[in-house]
Amino acid sequence: MLCRRGLRTLTRNYLCRSGEIDLVMLDGPVLVFVEVRYRQSDRYGSGADSVTPAKQRRIVSAARQFLGRYPDHGQRPSRFDVVSIGQGAAGAEISWIRSAFDAG
Repeated sequence: MLCRRGLRTLTRNYLCRSGEIDLVMLDGPVLVFVEVRYRQSDRYGSGADSVTPAKQRRIVSAARQFLGRYPDHGQRPSRFDVVSIGQGAAGAEISWIRSAFDAG
């Protein structure tokens, strides 16, 4: 879905000491760190609701480690997106939240 909307994948499932980043992509000049969350039911909230402040801190820490490992991307503006996938009446429902949270 993101590729169809013009983003280009740099890496998937980037692993480091801090954790994992599901997708690292480029949206034009912008480096995008994407957290993908799936919920079969919204009984306990959406997938986006499960990206807690603690999870956000781990993603930001992993993003910093990514930038340390790939310093060529350090000068790019960046953002943190969340893709939430859930089950609706008509099947899978996908919600893309751009700039879902900040590194600060």
